[in-house]
Amino acid sequence: MKQRVLFLCIGNSCRSQMAEGFARVYGHDVIDVVSAGLSPAMLVDLNTKAVMEERGVSLEKQFPKALEEALTPVPNLLINMSGSNVPHFAAEIPSEVWRVRDPVGEMQGVHREVRDQVEGLVMNLILRLRQRLGTPAPAAEVKPKRIKFGRMV
Repeated sequence: MKQRVLFLCIGNSCRSQMAEGFARVYGHDVIDVVSAGLSPAMLVDLNTKAVMEERGVSLEKQFPKALEEALTPVPNLLINMSGSNVPHFAAEIPSEVWRVRDPVGEMQGVHREVRDQVEGLVMNLILRLRQRLGTPAPAAEVKPKRIKFGRMV
């Protein structure tokens, strides 16, 4: 059974959107994912969209949401990347704290560093959920490699 996971940050325009995007792509077999912000921005940060596209993950259909909107249905796990305490009405939800730098207003290089950190954290979460649920990883879609002059490319 899929676990509903809520990724929370301040504006829901960078870190939690990255986590939602990676969870949708990599963990669709074990995660029903949503993201939210304590004080949602108007839109997903353009640098965040750009660096996620570099990984082949589109955030075009994602948008910032308030925490209250993301609590129905109640998540099984709340991942707090906000650096703040969660409001009292969400305090009873099992949670983890991920310390991830907020890249809002930073150059794309910082967004890339944050993206790579978030990707690793999400992959670790997915592996833990698969182990807990006894779900094997889905077969990877592997593109055939070409050989050129005795080397793989």
